[in-house]
Amino acid sequence: MDTYTRKIETVWDADVVVIGSGTAGSTAAIAAARNGAKTVLVERYGFLGGTSTQVLDTFYGFYTPGTHAYKVVGGIPDDVVAALMRYNAAFERPNSFGAGTGITYDPSILKVVWENLALEAGVRLLFHSFCTDVVMEDDRIAGVILDGKRGLMRINSRVVVDCSGDADVAHWAGAPYERAGDIDPAQTLTTTFRMVNVDVERARAFGKKAMWEKMEEAARTGKYHLPRREGSWHITTQAGVIHTIMTRVADVDGTDPVALTEAEIEGRKQALEYARFLRDFIPGYENASLSWLSHPIGVRETRRIYGQYRLTREDCLSGRKFPDAVGACGAPIEDHHAGKDTEWVYLPDGMTYDIPYRTLVPQKVTGLLVAGRCFSATHDAHASCRSMAQTMTMGQAAGTAAALALQKDMLPHELDVNLLQERLLQMGARFGEIRAERTAGETRS
Repeated sequence: MDTYTRKIETVWDADVVVIGSGTAGSTAAIAAARNGAKTVLVERYGFLGGTSTQVLDTFYGFYTPGTHAYKVVGGIPDDVVAALMRYNAAFERPNSFGAGTGITYDPSILKVVWENLALEAGVRLLFHSFCTDVVMEDDRIAGVILDGKRGLMRINSRVVVDCSGDADVAHWAGAPYERAGDIDPAQTLTTTFRMVNVDVERARAFGKKAMWEKMEEAARTGKYHLPRREGSWHITTQAGVIHTIMTRVADVDGTDPVALTEAEIEGRKQALEYARFLRDFIPGYENASLSWLSHPIGVRETRRIYGQYRLTREDCLSGRKFPDAVGACGAPIEDHHAGKDTEWVYLPDGMTYDIPYRTLVPQKVTGLLVAGRCFSATHDAHASCRSMAQTMTMGQAAGTAAALALQKDMLPHELDVNLLQERLLQMGARFGEIRAERTAGETRS
């Protein structure tokens, strides 16, 4: 039998390596670099942003929903929004309920914003590469193995931050996790799409409830495949262009490339069906055409680690505060389950809960932090805390913790959380009792 061994080239030595450049990963890398760590950010595509630039165009979670909108996020997330505003590439969409006030942006400009902020902070970027294994020294992670066109590469690191969305690093390192669907049904996947030449005012006047009734009517004819009957659309930074969240692909393991391939194909088929429905049934869409499909299908949950603490439904709905808080969330539980509707469960009006640092610290593996939608939470808690503003908050905390731990010559799980909290507050983060901090400028209708 012929055998061969591929040499794995060590390309860099770093203080901190961040895997995945979504809202969590980009923010984590910026935070680590701003706090003095030699940081590398690894991304499998050719640009930063993950879901924020590939699937969606609105940040939710900056504000609480309800009668008043309380701002619950700050620091690097504010820098992202400020940079978008300087490009005239973002605006707020007030919303009393639903997911709350959203910040809609131009995804193409956001690619540049993420890149500029990372480079200005001193982050070293590596595109077109993904983590396929890790380097372990006993229970401590000491580096990552990457794959790409160049072949296998190794980066040595003192701390790794897993922002892959799918807990890829934690998986390869042997950290325990729950796979979506093992206990509770996994949330569905969505291919988003855009349409141009929409008469927005006529479509808006028709209303969402009337649109949902038409979805039911069209589906009953048997001529339209519309799994979700409460789909939504919203305006964008471009006149006459709308962005949708309508398609629904259920029962998919987002970590299985075979299943994910089938989901991608199904999502695109559904997008064309919903676009056809809109043209045929909804005023204002008569001359509209499909102009854009999300780069990959939007995946809501896959692996979620078992951390030193696990955020629960009760924590969220009771507005629980934690001594190791590193961020806050007031978003409802938004469960895109299989079926035609979506389940929403709200916190008491204006209330927020804390995100504990321990939810970012995995069990059984040291030198590793996790941020983003693979953090430690139950299915229901995850359905509240996965908003992009909160994943940025987690990334800011994880990147800062990684840098501070290295400055103290310790591992992230050994870090004094008071030191971390002090630094996060200096950076502009918000957590704890933030309702009293509302200002007139932060009240939305």
